[in-house]
Amino acid sequence: MNMTRRSLMLSLPALALARPALAQERIPLSEISRYFNSFTTAQGDFTQINPDGTISTGRIFIRRPGRVRFEYDPPEQSLVIAGGGQVAIFDGRSNQLPNQYPLRRTPLNLILAENVDLSRERMVVDHFADENTTSVVAQDPEHPEYGTIRLVLSANPTELRQWVITDDTRAETTVILGDLRFGEAISARMFNITAEIDTRRR
Repeated sequence: MNMTRRSLMLSLPALALARPALAQERIPLSEISRYFNSFTTAQGDFTQINPDGTISTGRIFIRRPGRVRFEYDPPEQSLVIAGGGQVAIFDGRSNQLPNQYPLRRTPLNLILAENVDLSRERMVVDHFADENTTSVVAQDPEHPEYGTIRLVLSANPTELRQWVITDDTRAETTVILGDLRFGEAISARMFNITAEIDTRRR
């Protein structure tokens, strides 16, 4: 199994996060929820810092609810698709079928929900600000064992800048987002796992 891809999508609760001595006012959870609920589609570039310190780059496509696509640049050429309630991890250097996991078991499911509501009881386990950003550590309140995701946002206007996931070995994977473009048409086929498998078989 490719642990880098698994680290991106699956995690266990994050380690305690230190708070800086000086901090700006936190972005309210209601405003962060509003931000996610304000768009259906988004796309842009990302940089991923892997647990071993290596760096991957690529493009991300989001179509809420429940769909996201990560296209990794060479030499990896890997692909991660979430759609139809599943996450599929394609190895660009293999002809094997992708590894698949239920989307509900991944922390990214929290921000891909049809209605993001970070005020739900036990969903947010940490919420703090430093001099430039606000961080929110969230989990599925019904299944905290599924993992947590630390969202890092800037204010005025509210924008998602990165997230950090800690996996079951306590290794961290950071995804840093470039400027996202919102509201552009993104084909539903890009999130169709079966269609992607059929294309690769041809």
